[in-house]
Amino acid sequence: MTLSQKISSKLAGKIKYLFRDLCHGLGFYKNFYRSARGSRILLYHGICEHDHLKFNTLFLTRKTFESHLKFYKKHFNVLSLDDYYQQKLSNTRFNVCLTFDDGFANNHKYVLPLLEQYEIPATFFITAIQVAGYDILWNDFLSIAGKYGPAKFNFKGEAYIKDRYNKYLSTDNGISLAEKLRFSGFDKKVEMMKALYPLAPFKTKKQDEDYWLQMTTRQIRELSASPFVTIGAHGYYHNDLAKINIRETAEELALTKQYLENIIERPVNSFAFPYGSYNNAVMEAAKKAGYEKLLATEFVSAEDHDDNAMRERLTVNPFISVNNQMYATITGSYE
Repeated sequence: MTLSQKISSKLAGKIKYLFRDLCHGLGFYKNFYRSARGSRILLYHGICEHDHLKFNTLFLTRKTFESHLKFYKKHFNVLSLDDYYQQKLSNTRFNVCLTFDDGFANNHKYVLPLLEQYEIPATFFITAIQVAGYDILWNDFLSIAGKYGPAKFNFKGEAYIKDRYNKYLSTDNGISLAEKLRFSGFDKKVEMMKALYPLAPFKTKKQDEDYWLQMTTRQIRELSASPFVTIGAHGYYHNDLAKINIRETAEELALTKQYLENIIERPVNSFAFPYGSYNNAVMEAAKKAGYEKLLATEFVSAEDHDDNAMRERLTVNPFISVNNQMYATITGSYE
């Protein structure tokens, strides 16, 4: 695609979204929501007060998220993950199931009170990174350090330079450090954090904690105590399980389950693949570990549609309006 084609495509997308917002304002979509049927699992990550795109493209503001909840209450039937798997769907409304990945402390701080206020269920997929001795996921560390860190730094004998998106790219081959670390175990990621943090000590900026801080065991326990919350697992170290050794994957799956069950004192039988990444070996290892519900983003094989454990999710788009998000929720597409 040429530069002019990319610009034209982006402009066409903006016009389309603006047109839909106008139509929503005029009430043209009332029948669309009234007649919509079907179901969708939605994937959220972090919630913050302001500047939701400061470090990544996965956050929403608390105000926008609350607007989502208000819309759901008015137009949708919101059900728990268990009810979704059991197909306890409404025949008179479109059905949605809310999920959150990564175990941010901001989920406890902002999301839990809103779920209880609007009486809406959700499932939170949490890592075991706290018991490993860390309060931040390695990929969040790299995103934030990328913003505050130096223009260039060396790691394990290789030079990396920061691009305009604050991603560190190898000067040898242009591959990002984040992508390279996806193929490694946690030890190498720890080395990266130890090397980069002295160059970008972002934890001194308390105003940024909402963007990276993980939930404590106490917060996980308090979250689980809510009648509107289900706890699921999201890996021990937030490794890409399809790219590391399968023995390490199997160990992570078992230890994460054990860690969370010890905290909440109830079974944890659902697992969301970090980065949505999986393969057949990872699927089988997850089932063997005792997970009955497996959540991806996009299936890697057509056969996965026939697997009773597997479900796809639609990741919430932080760049579009509430109206356009709700339209995409029903259609299953941002086109």
